[in-house]
Amino acid sequence: MDQIDHKILTCLKDNARQKASAISDEINLSVSSVIDRIHKMETSGIIQGYTVVLDQKRLGNDVTAVMEVSLEHPNYYDDFVKMVQENKNIVSCYYLTGDYDFILKILTHSSDSLEQIHRQIKSIQGVSATHTHFVLKTVKSDIAAIPDPEQV
Repeated sequence: MDQIDHKILTCLKDNARQKASAISDEINLSVSSVIDRIHKMETSGIIQGYTVVLDQKRLGNDVTAVMEVSLEHPNYYDDFVKMVQENKNIVSCYYLTGDYDFILKILTHSSDSLEQIHRQIKSIQGVSATHTHFVLKTVKSDIAAIPDPEQV
């Protein structure tokens, strides 16, 4: 990847529906070169897919929570991960070092719904502890970070 690829990624990060011609105009590169570079980044796996960013409040998801979860033993990892992958309200899950094994980001419509999700998680065999934080306000929520080529 070079600086031109970084510029293309920045354009796509701002608007993944942008046409190659608009990107071409912005970075002063031919449309065919932009298309070729995007295709190479898709083929190499740098670009893994395209998505839509949704307004959660307008969808009715008024509650965002972050939940830390500990497992009694690593033997419970697979069952826990399976549950996480099947739960549509858990939108992010990270396996951690430290006091807790996982941190989950949960989006749901109410505190009652969050309580149900919490009970479901606590009932999974091997879950030994949870710690839940209500999010008051989202200050920043980027999907990805594009490294600055000058600092790499």
